[in-house]
Amino acid sequence: MVAPITGTQTMVVSPHYLASVAGSRILEQGGNAFDAAVAVSACLAVVYPHMTGLGGDSFWLTYSTREGKVRAYNASGRSGSRVTAACFAGESAIPQRGPRSVITVPGMVDGWDAILQEYGSKTLAEVLEPAIRYALKGFPLSPDQHVNTAERFEVLAAYPQTAAIYLPGGKVPEQGSRFVQSALGRSLLQIADHGRDVFYSGSVGQEIVRSLAEQGGLLTLEDFARHRGEWVESLKGSYRGLDLYQIPPSSQGFTGIMALHILEQFDLGSIEHGSYEYYHLLVEALKLSFRDRNRYLTDPRFSSIPLDRLLSKSYTADLAACIDMERSLPMDTQPVGNDTAYAAVVDGEGNAVSFIQSLYFEFGSAVIGGDTGILLQNRGSFFSLDSSHVNRLEPDKRTFHTLMPAMACRNGKPYILYGTQGGEGQPQTQTALLTRMVDYGMDPQTAVHEPRWVWGRTWGEETQELRLEGRINKEVQRRLKLAGHAVKPVEDFAGAMGHAHAILIDDSGFRIGGTDPRCDGAAIGW
Repeated sequence: MVAPITGTQTMVVSPHYLASVAGSRILEQGGNAFDAAVAVSACLAVVYPHMTGLGGDSFWLTYSTREGKVRAYNASGRSGSRVTAACFAGESAIPQRGPRSVITVPGMVDGWDAILQEYGSKTLAEVLEPAIRYALKGFPLSPDQHVNTAERFEVLAAYPQTAAIYLPGGKVPEQGSRFVQSALGRSLLQIADHGRDVFYSGSVGQEIVRSLAEQGGLLTLEDFARHRGEWVESLKGSYRGLDLYQIPPSSQGFTGIMALHILEQFDLGSIEHGSYEYYHLLVEALKLSFRDRNRYLTDPRFSSIPLDRLLSKSYTADLAACIDMERSLPMDTQPVGNDTAYAAVVDGEGNAVSFIQSLYFEFGSAVIGGDTGILLQNRGSFFSLDSSHVNRLEPDKRTFHTLMPAMACRNGKPYILYGTQGGEGQPQTQTALLTRMVDYGMDPQTAVHEPRWVWGRTWGEETQELRLEGRINKEVQRRLKLAGHAVKPVEDFAGAMGHAHAILIDDSGFRIGGTDPRCDGAAIGW
Protein backbone atom coordinates (compact mmCIF):
# COMPACT_ATOMS: atom_id res chain seq x y z
CA MET A 1 0.00 0.00 0.00
CA VAL A 2 1.23 3.50 -0.83
CA ALA A 3 2.08 5.71 2.14
CA PRO A 4 0.26 9.04 2.45
CA ILE A 5 1.99 12.20 1.26
CA THR A 6 2.33 14.82 3.99
CA GLY A 7 3.02 18.51 3.46
CA THR A 8 3.85 20.96 6.21
CA GLN A 9 2.24 23.88 4.39
CA THR A 10 0.44 22.85 1.20
CA MET A 11 -1.27 19.96 -0.54
CA VAL A 12 -2.70 19.41 -4.01
CA VAL A 13 -4.54 16.25 -5.08
CA SER A 14 -5.95 15.53 -8.54
CA PRO A 15 -6.49 12.61 -10.95
CA HIS A 16 -3.55 13.58 -13.19
CA TYR A 17 -0.03 14.18 -11.90
CA LEU A 18 0.65 17.03 -14.35
CA ALA A 19 -2.38 18.92 -13.03
CA SER A 20 -1.21 18.39 -9.45
CA VAL A 21 2.25 19.67 -10.41
CA ALA A 22 0.69 22.73 -12.06
CA GLY A 23 -1.19 23.59 -8.88
CA SER A 24 1.87 23.05 -6.71
CA ARG A 25 3.97 25.31 -8.98
CA ILE A 26 1.42 28.12 -8.65
CA LEU A 27 1.67 27.80 -4.86
CA GLU A 28 5.48 27.87 -5.04
CA GLN A 29 5.22 31.06 -7.11
CA GLY A 30 3.28 32.76 -4.33
CA GLY A 31 -0.24 32.01 -5.47
CA ASN A 32 -2.96 30.98 -3.05
CA ALA A 33 -5.22 27.91 -3.01
CA PHE A 34 -7.75 29.60 -5.31
CA ASP A 35 -5.13 30.43 -7.93
CA ALA A 36 -3.77 26.89 -7.72
CA ALA A 37 -7.22 25.32 -7.96
CA VAL A 38 -8.01 27.15 -11.19
CA ALA A 39 -4.62 26.11 -12.59
CA VAL A 40 -5.39 22.48 -11.70
CA SER A 41 -8.86 22.75 -13.21
CA ALA A 42 -7.58 24.20 -16.49
CA CYS A 43 -4.75 21.68 -16.67
CA LEU A 44 -7.20 18.79 -16.18
CA ALA A 45 -9.25 20.22 -19.06
CA VAL A 46 -6.18 19.58 -21.25
CA VAL A 47 -4.43 16.49 -19.87
CA TYR A 48 -7.60 14.59 -18.89
CA PRO A 49 -9.81 15.47 -21.88
CA HIS A 50 -11.93 12.32 -21.76
CA MET A 51 -13.15 13.30 -18.30
CA THR A 52 -13.40 17.09 -18.32
CA GLY A 53 -12.94 20.19 -20.42
CA LEU A 54 -13.86 23.79 -21.19
CA GLY A 55 -17.10 22.55 -22.71
CA GLY A 56 -18.31 21.19 -19.36
CA ASP A 57 -19.45 22.27 -15.90
CA SER A 58 -17.90 22.54 -12.44
CA PHE A 59 -18.82 23.02 -8.79
CA TRP A 60 -16.64 24.66 -6.14
CA LEU A 61 -16.53 24.65 -2.33
CA THR A 62 -14.21 27.34 -0.98
CA TYR A 63 -12.88 28.27 2.44
CA SER A 64 -11.18 31.65 2.84
CA THR A 65 -9.27 32.25 6.07
CA ARG A 66 -10.11 35.94 5.64
CA GLU A 67 -13.84 35.20 5.78
CA GLY A 68 -13.73 32.10 7.99
CA LYS A 69 -16.58 30.35 6.22
CA VAL A 70 -17.36 27.82 3.50
CA ARG A 71 -18.95 29.12 0.30
CA ALA A 72 -20.20 27.36 -2.81
CA TYR A 73 -20.11 28.31 -6.47
CA ASN A 74 -22.40 26.63 -8.98
CA ALA A 75 -20.61 26.82 -12.34
CA SER A 76 -23.10 24.69 -14.22
CA GLY A 77 -25.02 25.75 -17.30
CA ARG A 78 -28.70 26.05 -18.01
CA SER A 79 -30.63 24.74 -20.99
CA GLY A 80 -31.06 27.04 -23.96
CA SER A 81 -33.91 29.54 -23.96
CA ARG A 82 -35.45 27.87 -27.03
CA VAL A 83 -34.91 24.29 -25.91
CA THR A 84 -38.16 22.55 -25.08
CA ALA A 85 -39.49 19.01 -25.15
CA ALA A 86 -41.09 19.85 -28.51
CA CYS A 87 -37.58 19.98 -29.99
CA PHE A 88 -37.45 16.22 -29.46
CA ALA A 89 -41.01 15.35 -30.52
CA GLY A 90 -41.34 11.71 -31.46
CA GLU A 91 -38.20 10.72 -29.53
CA SER A 92 -38.30 8.76 -26.30
CA ALA A 93 -35.29 10.56 -24.85
CA ILE A 94 -32.81 13.33 -25.58
CA PRO A 95 -29.91 11.94 -27.66
CA GLN A 96 -26.91 10.98 -25.54
CA ARG A 97 -24.32 11.95 -28.16
CA GLY A 98 -24.05 14.36 -31.04
CA PRO A 99 -24.92 18.06 -31.51
CA ARG A 100 -28.52 17.68 -30.28
CA SER A 101 -27.25 16.38 -26.94
CA VAL A 102 -25.56 19.76 -26.37
CA ILE A 103 -28.46 21.69 -24.83
CA THR A 104 -26.84 23.31 -21.77
CA VAL A 105 -24.28 26.13 -21.80
CA PRO A 106 -20.83 25.12 -20.46
CA GLY A 107 -20.16 26.72 -17.07
CA MET A 108 -16.48 25.91 -16.54
CA VAL A 109 -14.83 29.10 -17.85
CA ASP A 110 -17.24 31.26 -15.88
CA GLY A 111 -16.27 29.30 -12.77
CA TRP A 112 -12.57 30.09 -13.25
CA ASP A 113 -13.34 33.78 -13.55
CA ALA A 114 -15.63 33.80 -10.51
CA ILE A 115 -13.12 32.07 -8.22
CA LEU A 116 -10.25 34.35 -9.25
CA GLN A 117 -12.36 37.52 -9.10
CA GLU A 118 -13.49 36.70 -5.58
CA TYR A 119 -10.33 35.23 -4.05
CA GLY A 120 -7.46 35.00 -6.51
CA SER A 121 -4.13 36.77 -6.27
CA LYS A 122 -2.93 35.97 -9.80
CA THR A 123 -4.35 36.76 -13.21
CA LEU A 124 -6.25 34.32 -15.37
CA ALA A 125 -3.37 34.39 -17.86
CA GLU A 126 -0.89 33.38 -15.16
CA VAL A 127 -2.87 30.39 -13.89
CA LEU A 128 -3.76 29.19 -17.40
CA GLU A 129 -0.12 29.10 -18.49
CA PRO A 130 0.52 25.40 -17.65
CA ALA A 131 -2.66 24.29 -19.43
CA ILE A 132 -1.80 26.38 -22.50
CA ARG A 133 1.69 24.91 -22.64
CA TYR A 134 0.44 21.31 -22.41
CA ALA A 135 -2.17 21.96 -25.09
CA LEU A 136 0.24 23.57 -27.57
CA LYS A 137 3.40 21.58 -26.83
CA GLY A 138 1.79 18.29 -25.86
CA PHE A 139 2.05 15.90 -22.94
CA PRO A 140 2.49 12.12 -22.53
CA LEU A 141 -0.92 10.52 -23.12
CA SER A 142 -2.04 8.92 -19.86
CA PRO A 143 -3.01 5.26 -19.38
CA ASP A 144 -6.55 6.34 -18.48
CA GLN A 145 -6.97 8.42 -21.63
CA HIS A 146 -5.61 5.55 -23.75
CA VAL A 147 -8.08 3.05 -22.24
CA ASN A 148 -11.06 5.40 -22.56
CA THR A 149 -10.17 6.32 -26.14
CA ALA A 150 -10.03 2.65 -27.10
CA GLU A 151 -13.36 1.96 -25.39
CA ARG A 152 -15.06 4.93 -27.12
CA PHE A 153 -13.37 4.50 -30.51
CA GLU A 154 -16.62 4.20 -32.48
CA VAL A 155 -18.20 7.20 -30.76
CA LEU A 156 -15.18 9.39 -31.48
CA ALA A 157 -14.80 8.12 -35.04
CA ALA A 158 -18.38 9.17 -35.84
CA TYR A 159 -17.44 12.87 -35.75
CA PRO A 160 -14.61 13.88 -38.14
CA GLN A 161 -13.41 16.93 -36.18
CA THR A 162 -13.34 14.89 -32.98
CA ALA A 163 -11.61 11.95 -34.62
CA ALA A 164 -8.94 14.24 -36.07
CA ILE A 165 -7.94 15.25 -32.54
CA TYR A 166 -8.50 12.11 -30.48
CA LEU A 167 -7.88 9.46 -33.14
CA PRO A 168 -4.97 10.90 -35.16
CA GLY A 169 -4.39 8.80 -38.25
CA GLY A 170 -7.57 6.91 -37.47
CA LYS A 171 -5.92 5.10 -34.56
CA VAL A 172 -5.94 5.15 -30.77
CA PRO A 173 -2.83 7.09 -29.70
CA GLU A 174 -0.24 5.05 -27.86
CA GLN A 175 0.07 5.42 -24.12
CA GLY A 176 2.95 7.79 -23.41
CA SER A 177 2.94 9.30 -26.90
CA ARG A 178 2.95 13.11 -27.23
CA PHE A 179 -0.64 14.35 -27.41
CA VAL A 180 -1.09 17.85 -28.82
CA GLN A 181 -4.30 19.93 -28.92
CA SER A 182 -3.33 23.03 -30.88
CA ALA A 183 -6.84 24.38 -31.42
CA LEU A 184 -7.66 24.00 -27.73
CA GLY A 185 -4.42 25.80 -26.89
CA ARG A 186 -5.39 28.71 -29.12
CA SER A 187 -8.79 28.95 -27.42
CA LEU A 188 -7.11 28.98 -24.01
CA LEU A 189 -4.79 31.75 -25.22
CA GLN A 190 -7.80 33.84 -26.24
CA ILE A 191 -9.37 33.31 -22.81
CA ALA A 192 -6.08 34.19 -21.11
CA ASP A 193 -5.81 37.40 -23.17
CA HIS A 194 -9.44 38.52 -23.17
CA GLY A 195 -11.09 36.86 -20.16
CA ARG A 196 -14.30 34.87 -19.74
CA ASP A 197 -16.33 37.03 -22.10
CA VAL A 198 -14.47 35.80 -25.18
CA PHE A 199 -15.95 32.39 -24.39
CA TYR A 200 -19.50 33.58 -23.76
CA SER A 201 -19.99 36.47 -26.16
CA GLY A 202 -16.78 36.76 -28.15
CA SER A 203 -15.04 34.78 -30.85
CA VAL A 204 -14.79 31.45 -29.02
CA GLY A 205 -18.48 31.34 -28.15
CA GLN A 206 -19.45 32.54 -31.61
CA GLU A 207 -17.52 29.72 -33.23
CA ILE A 208 -19.06 27.09 -30.93
CA VAL A 209 -22.58 28.31 -31.66
CA ARG A 210 -21.91 28.60 -35.39
CA SER A 211 -20.66 25.04 -35.51
CA LEU A 212 -23.58 23.68 -33.49
CA ALA A 213 -26.14 25.49 -35.65
CA GLU A 214 -24.53 24.05 -38.77
CA GLN A 215 -25.07 20.56 -37.32
CA GLY A 216 -28.64 21.09 -36.10
CA GLY A 217 -27.73 22.16 -32.56
CA LEU A 218 -30.10 24.15 -30.36
CA LEU A 219 -28.01 26.62 -28.33
CA THR A 220 -27.75 30.26 -29.39
CA LEU A 221 -25.15 32.97 -28.82
CA GLU A 222 -27.71 34.72 -26.64
CA ASP A 223 -27.78 31.62 -24.41
CA PHE A 224 -24.01 31.85 -24.04
CA ALA A 225 -24.01 35.62 -23.49
CA ARG A 226 -26.65 35.41 -20.75
CA HIS A 227 -24.83 32.70 -18.82
CA ARG A 228 -23.70 33.42 -15.28
CA GLY A 229 -22.90 30.95 -12.54
CA GLU A 230 -23.79 31.89 -8.99
CA TRP A 231 -22.49 31.93 -5.46
CA VAL A 232 -24.94 29.88 -3.40
CA GLU A 233 -25.20 28.97 0.28
CA SER A 234 -23.55 25.60 0.87
CA LEU A 235 -25.58 22.83 2.47
CA LYS A 236 -24.56 21.96 6.02
CA GLY A 237 -24.92 18.79 8.05
CA SER A 238 -22.95 17.10 10.82
CA TYR A 239 -21.30 13.78 11.59
CA ARG A 240 -19.59 12.77 14.83
CA GLY A 241 -18.87 16.41 15.73
CA LEU A 242 -17.76 17.48 12.26
CA ASP A 243 -19.59 20.03 10.12
CA LEU A 244 -20.33 18.64 6.65
CA TYR A 245 -20.56 20.88 3.59
CA GLN A 246 -21.95 20.08 0.15
CA ILE A 247 -23.18 21.95 -2.93
CA PRO A 248 -26.97 22.54 -2.87
CA PRO A 249 -29.29 21.46 -5.73
CA SER A 250 -29.00 21.20 -8.67
CA SER A 251 -26.18 19.04 -7.24
CA GLN A 252 -26.90 15.67 -5.63
CA GLY A 253 -24.69 16.77 -2.71
CA PHE A 254 -27.46 16.45 -0.12
CA THR A 255 -27.38 12.67 -0.55
CA GLY A 256 -23.86 12.64 0.91
CA ILE A 257 -25.11 14.41 4.03
CA MET A 258 -28.24 12.27 4.29
CA ALA A 259 -26.27 9.03 4.15
CA LEU A 260 -23.95 10.15 6.95
CA HIS A 261 -26.89 11.37 9.06
CA ILE A 262 -28.40 7.89 8.69
CA LEU A 263 -25.11 6.18 9.59
CA GLU A 264 -24.69 8.38 12.66
CA GLN A 265 -27.54 6.33 14.18
CA PHE A 266 -25.25 3.28 14.19
CA ASP A 267 -22.12 2.56 16.23
CA LEU A 268 -19.68 1.94 13.41
CA GLY A 269 -16.91 1.55 15.96
CA SER A 270 -18.45 -1.77 16.98
CA ILE A 271 -18.69 -2.94 13.35
CA GLU A 272 -15.54 -4.36 11.79
CA HIS A 273 -14.35 -2.44 8.77
CA GLY A 274 -14.66 -4.54 5.62
CA SER A 275 -17.20 -6.88 7.18
CA TYR A 276 -20.57 -7.85 5.74
CA GLU A 277 -22.24 -5.49 8.23
CA TYR A 278 -20.06 -2.56 7.13
CA TYR A 279 -20.77 -2.88 3.42
CA HIS A 280 -24.44 -3.75 3.85
CA LEU A 281 -25.10 -0.84 6.20
CA LEU A 282 -23.42 1.75 3.99
CA VAL A 283 -25.14 0.50 0.83
CA GLU A 284 -28.56 0.56 2.48
CA ALA A 285 -28.06 4.06 3.93
CA LEU A 286 -27.13 5.34 0.49
CA LYS A 287 -30.05 3.63 -1.24
CA LEU A 288 -32.44 5.40 1.12
CA SER A 289 -30.77 8.72 0.28
CA PHE A 290 -31.02 7.96 -3.45
CA ARG A 291 -34.74 7.34 -3.11
CA ASP A 292 -35.34 10.94 -2.05
CA ARG A 293 -32.78 12.27 -4.52
CA ASN A 294 -34.62 10.64 -7.41
CA ARG A 295 -37.92 11.99 -6.14
CA TYR A 296 -36.88 15.63 -5.75
CA LEU A 297 -33.62 16.60 -7.43
CA THR A 298 -33.72 19.18 -10.21
CA ASP A 299 -33.20 22.93 -10.57
CA PRO A 300 -34.72 24.36 -7.34
CA ARG A 301 -36.02 27.40 -9.26
CA PHE A 302 -38.47 25.08 -10.99
CA SER A 303 -39.49 22.71 -8.20
CA SER A 304 -39.47 22.90 -4.41
CA ILE A 305 -36.99 20.55 -2.72
CA PRO A 306 -37.72 19.95 1.00
CA LEU A 307 -34.10 20.13 2.14
CA ASP A 308 -34.92 21.10 5.74
CA ARG A 309 -36.84 17.86 6.15
CA LEU A 310 -34.43 15.67 4.17
CA LEU A 311 -31.44 16.83 6.19
CA SER A 312 -33.16 16.81 9.58
CA LYS A 313 -31.78 14.31 12.08
CA SER A 314 -35.28 13.16 13.01
CA TYR A 315 -36.10 12.25 9.41
CA THR A 316 -32.83 10.42 8.83
CA ALA A 317 -33.31 8.59 12.14
CA ASP A 318 -36.62 7.32 10.75
CA LEU A 319 -34.81 6.20 7.60
CA ALA A 320 -32.17 4.43 9.68
CA ALA A 321 -34.92 2.48 11.41
CA CYS A 322 -35.96 1.08 7.99
CA ILE A 323 -32.66 -0.73 7.53
CA ASP A 324 -32.82 -4.50 7.96
CA MET A 325 -29.32 -5.80 8.67
CA GLU A 326 -30.22 -9.15 7.06
CA ARG A 327 -32.07 -8.05 3.91
CA SER A 328 -31.43 -5.63 1.06
CA LEU A 329 -34.03 -2.98 0.30
CA PRO A 330 -35.50 -3.33 -3.21
CA MET A 331 -35.00 -0.12 -5.12
CA ASP A 332 -34.30 1.31 -8.55
CA THR A 333 -32.18 4.20 -9.75
CA GLN A 334 -31.79 6.24 -12.87
CA PRO A 335 -28.73 5.65 -15.06
CA VAL A 336 -26.23 8.46 -14.69
CA GLY A 337 -22.95 9.44 -16.30
CA ASN A 338 -19.50 8.49 -15.14
CA ASP A 339 -16.91 10.96 -16.42
CA THR A 340 -15.69 13.54 -13.91
CA ALA A 341 -12.50 14.87 -12.31
CA TYR A 342 -12.25 15.79 -8.62
CA ALA A 343 -9.38 17.76 -7.08
CA ALA A 344 -8.57 19.74 -3.95
CA VAL A 345 -6.01 22.29 -2.76
CA VAL A 346 -4.94 23.61 0.65
CA ASP A 347 -2.37 26.41 0.94
CA GLY A 348 -0.06 27.58 3.70
CA GLU A 349 -2.55 30.14 5.00
CA GLY A 350 -5.27 27.52 5.45
CA ASN A 351 -7.35 28.52 2.43
CA ALA A 352 -8.98 25.46 0.91
CA VAL A 353 -10.79 24.54 -2.31
CA SER A 354 -12.69 21.31 -3.01
CA PHE A 355 -13.94 21.19 -6.59
CA ILE A 356 -15.18 18.88 -9.31
CA GLN A 357 -15.78 19.17 -13.05
CA SER A 358 -17.18 17.08 -15.85
CA LEU A 359 -18.31 16.54 -19.45
CA TYR A 360 -20.95 14.02 -18.22
CA PHE A 361 -20.22 10.92 -20.37
CA GLU A 362 -16.67 10.01 -21.35
CA PHE A 363 -15.80 12.58 -24.07
CA GLY A 364 -19.19 14.24 -23.42
CA SER A 365 -21.28 14.74 -26.53
CA ALA A 366 -18.28 13.72 -28.69
CA VAL A 367 -18.78 17.00 -30.60
CA ILE A 368 -16.05 19.62 -31.01
CA GLY A 369 -17.16 23.27 -31.14
CA GLY A 370 -15.91 24.15 -34.64
CA ASP A 371 -12.25 25.17 -34.79
CA THR A 372 -12.05 25.86 -31.04
CA GLY A 373 -10.81 22.37 -30.12
CA ILE A 374 -13.33 22.40 -27.26
CA LEU A 375 -15.21 19.16 -26.61
CA LEU A 376 -18.79 19.91 -25.54
CA GLN A 377 -20.68 18.26 -22.71
CA ASN A 378 -23.88 16.24 -23.03
CA ARG A 379 -25.08 16.99 -19.49
CA GLY A 380 -28.48 18.13 -20.74
CA SER A 381 -29.25 14.67 -22.09
CA PHE A 382 -30.17 13.72 -18.52
CA PHE A 383 -33.30 15.89 -18.65
CA SER A 384 -36.50 13.88 -18.92
CA LEU A 385 -39.00 14.34 -21.78
CA ASP A 386 -41.78 13.15 -19.46
CA SER A 387 -43.82 16.27 -18.62
CA SER A 388 -44.70 14.85 -15.18
CA HIS A 389 -41.08 14.16 -14.21
CA VAL A 390 -39.48 16.51 -11.66
CA ASN A 391 -36.40 16.82 -13.89
CA ARG A 392 -38.36 17.46 -17.07
CA LEU A 393 -36.78 19.53 -19.81
CA GLU A 394 -37.68 23.22 -19.73
CA PRO A 395 -35.91 26.33 -21.09
CA ASP A 396 -33.28 28.09 -18.94
CA LYS A 397 -33.12 25.22 -16.49
CA ARG A 398 -30.30 23.35 -14.78
CA THR A 399 -30.58 19.59 -14.82
CA PHE A 400 -30.09 17.05 -12.03
CA HIS A 401 -26.32 17.13 -11.49
CA THR A 402 -24.17 14.33 -10.10
CA LEU A 403 -21.18 16.58 -9.31
CA MET A 404 -20.64 17.00 -5.55
CA PRO A 405 -17.33 18.15 -4.01
CA ALA A 406 -17.28 17.79 -0.23
CA MET A 407 -15.64 19.38 2.79
CA ALA A 408 -15.77 18.51 6.49
CA CYS A 409 -14.78 21.14 9.04
CA ARG A 410 -13.68 20.82 12.66
CA ASN A 411 -13.88 23.77 15.02
CA GLY A 412 -14.85 25.97 12.10
CA LYS A 413 -11.84 25.16 9.91
CA PRO A 414 -11.32 22.69 7.06
CA TYR A 415 -10.45 19.21 8.31
CA ILE A 416 -11.12 16.87 5.36
CA LEU A 417 -11.58 17.75 1.66
CA TYR A 418 -12.83 14.78 -0.32
CA GLY A 419 -14.55 13.69 -3.52
CA THR A 420 -14.47 11.44 -6.53
CA GLN A 421 -15.63 11.00 -10.11
CA GLY A 422 -18.19 8.35 -10.91
CA GLY A 423 -21.79 9.55 -11.25
CA GLU A 424 -23.88 7.29 -9.04
CA GLY A 425 -20.74 6.27 -7.20
CA GLN A 426 -19.86 9.76 -5.94
CA PRO A 427 -21.93 9.78 -2.71
CA GLN A 428 -21.06 6.12 -2.17
CA THR A 429 -17.31 6.62 -2.33
CA GLN A 430 -17.51 9.85 -0.35
CA THR A 431 -19.34 7.99 2.42
CA ALA A 432 -16.73 5.24 2.40
CA LEU A 433 -13.89 7.76 2.58
CA LEU A 434 -15.31 9.78 5.44
CA THR A 435 -16.32 6.81 7.60
CA ARG A 436 -12.90 5.24 7.06
CA MET A 437 -11.11 8.38 8.18
CA VAL A 438 -13.48 9.38 10.99
CA ASP A 439 -14.72 6.06 12.38
CA TYR A 440 -11.72 3.85 11.64
CA GLY A 441 -8.85 6.32 11.93
CA MET A 442 -7.44 5.75 8.44
CA ASP A 443 -5.23 8.29 6.73
CA PRO A 444 -6.49 9.62 3.37
CA GLN A 445 -4.31 7.34 1.24
CA THR A 446 -5.39 4.20 3.10
CA ALA A 447 -9.04 5.26 2.96
CA VAL A 448 -8.81 5.74 -0.82
CA HIS A 449 -6.81 2.54 -1.37
CA GLU A 450 -9.12 0.18 0.56
CA PRO A 451 -11.57 -1.97 -1.49
CA ARG A 452 -14.64 -0.16 -2.76
CA TRP A 453 -18.05 -0.88 -4.15
CA VAL A 454 -20.59 0.87 -6.31
CA TRP A 455 -24.30 0.16 -6.25
CA GLY A 456 -26.78 1.06 -8.97
CA ARG A 457 -26.72 1.73 -12.67
CA THR A 458 -24.49 3.99 -14.63
CA TRP A 459 -25.41 5.07 -18.14
CA GLY A 460 -26.04 2.43 -20.77
CA GLU A 461 -26.77 -0.34 -18.29
CA GLU A 462 -30.17 -1.93 -17.87
CA THR A 463 -29.54 -3.95 -14.70
CA GLN A 464 -29.07 -2.96 -11.07
CA GLU A 465 -25.97 -4.42 -9.46
CA LEU A 466 -23.74 -4.14 -6.43
CA ARG A 467 -20.27 -4.21 -7.93
CA LEU A 468 -17.61 -5.30 -5.44
CA GLU A 469 -13.89 -5.12 -5.99
CA GLY A 470 -12.24 -8.54 -5.96
CA ARG A 471 -10.24 -7.72 -2.85
CA ILE A 472 -13.40 -7.78 -0.75
CA ASN A 473 -13.52 -10.96 1.31
CA LYS A 474 -15.29 -13.79 -0.55
CA GLU A 475 -17.37 -14.71 2.51
CA VAL A 476 -18.52 -11.09 2.73
CA GLN A 477 -19.50 -11.23 -0.94
CA ARG A 478 -21.42 -14.46 -0.33
CA ARG A 479 -23.35 -12.98 2.60
CA LEU A 480 -24.22 -9.84 0.65
CA LYS A 481 -25.61 -12.01 -2.12
CA LEU A 482 -27.66 -14.02 0.37
CA ALA A 483 -29.09 -10.76 1.73
CA GLY A 484 -30.52 -10.00 -1.71
CA HIS A 485 -27.86 -7.76 -3.22
CA ALA A 486 -27.25 -8.33 -6.94
CA VAL A 487 -23.54 -8.94 -6.36
CA LYS A 488 -21.13 -8.66 -9.27
CA PRO A 489 -17.43 -9.15 -8.49
CA VAL A 490 -15.10 -6.93 -10.55
CA GLU A 491 -11.32 -6.50 -10.74
CA ASP A 492 -9.30 -5.56 -7.66
CA PHE A 493 -8.88 -1.86 -8.59
CA ALA A 494 -11.85 -1.21 -10.88
CA GLY A 495 -12.23 2.03 -12.79
CA ALA A 496 -15.98 1.86 -12.13
CA MET A 497 -15.24 2.73 -8.51
CA GLY A 498 -14.21 6.24 -9.56
CA HIS A 499 -11.08 8.27 -8.97
CA ALA A 500 -11.16 9.47 -5.36
CA HIS A 501 -8.87 11.94 -3.60
CA ALA A 502 -8.73 13.48 -0.15
CA ILE A 503 -6.79 15.92 2.01
CA LEU A 504 -6.83 15.77 5.83
CA ILE A 505 -5.39 18.55 7.98
CA ASP A 506 -4.19 16.95 11.22
CA ASP A 507 -3.76 18.35 14.74
CA SER A 508 -0.25 19.56 13.88
CA GLY A 509 -1.53 21.44 10.83
CA PHE A 510 0.16 19.01 8.44
CA ARG A 511 -1.65 18.47 5.15
CA ILE A 512 -2.02 14.72 4.46
CA GLY A 513 -2.99 13.77 0.90
CA GLY A 514 -4.38 10.64 -0.68
CA THR A 515 -4.89 9.98 -4.38
CA ASP A 516 -6.49 7.05 -6.17
CA PRO A 517 -4.38 4.17 -7.54
CA ARG A 518 -7.20 3.65 -10.05
CA CYS A 519 -6.16 6.79 -11.97
CA ASP A 520 -3.10 8.75 -13.10
CA GLY A 521 -3.10 11.23 -10.23
CA ALA A 522 -0.72 12.49 -7.59
CA ALA A 523 -0.75 14.10 -4.17
CA ILE A 524 1.90 16.83 -3.95
CA GLY A 525 2.66 18.74 -0.77
CA TRP A 526 5.56 20.62 0.74
